[in-house]
Amino acid sequence: MKLCEIYKTLNELAPKSISDEYCEKYGAYDNSGVLVDTGEEIQGVLFSLDLSFAAIEKAVESGANLIVTHHPAIYGKISDIRVSDFQPLGKKLVAALRKGISVISMHLNLDGAQGGIDESLMQGVCLSAGKNAPKDVALMHTLSTGGYGRAYAIEPTSLGVLTENMQQTFSTRRLQAYGEENKTISRVASFCGGGADEEAVAFAVKQKADAIVSSDFKHHVITLAVESGLSVIALTHYASEHYGFEKFYQKIRRVTEIPCIFHTDDILL
Repeated sequence: MKLCEIYKTLNELAPKSISDEYCEKYGAYDNSGVLVDTGEEIQGVLFSLDLSFAAIEKAVESGANLIVTHHPAIYGKISDIRVSDFQPLGKKLVAALRKGISVISMHLNLDGAQGGIDESLMQGVCLSAGKNAPKDVALMHTLSTGGYGRAYAIEPTSLGVLTENMQQTFSTRRLQAYGEENKTISRVASFCGGGADEEAVAFAVKQKADAIVSSDFKHHVITLAVESGLSVIALTHYASEHYGFEKFYQKIRRVTEIPCIFHTDDILL
């Protein structure tokens, strides 16, 4: 299968136009799409949240010559590519090229797509509260299709029980909660990845949420949230997105004819 053919399949579920629209509408930056093209026919695909050394090694072992990541393998401007202990990105790109591995990254488009990573985070929180279907959903950043940042009603659950269940749902041991364990949580605002900022807190308060769920919280944002009456549930960045990215992999695996495998960097969960 040609690289353009597998990219077309990926793009149908999470169009790059979503990323382009988000960047234009909300002043964001992204670098999604085909980032490394070796020109070779694709024999197998490995899905990994990041272009990690372990993902490249597993791709080589399994015979996959395409890695699909969520986080852009090349994000900002790079002036050179070197094999150096001080430049892990250069080492990874050289390793991929030497092994004939192409790379596609699906970032903001997959965050905001319908059924994408941000929506999956919401579904995982609802599942942890005892129900799969969220109610009364509001979007912080709306797009022509999908969006980012969600507030929604869940089955009323204590903060302690919700966080304990979320550790199981998101397969993580590294979860922090700020608030009274017995506080009842009936409405949540969640933001996949590092989306917890002042705007997110304001959105959560406006939507009358009891808790905010995200990752990469800065101290002043936690303080702002707590002083605004919100409980805070902090997942690792990896855990907040791994859940939805695996669901994306499962969708692609069902509609493509070439072998697809999934890689998890467990240390980051």
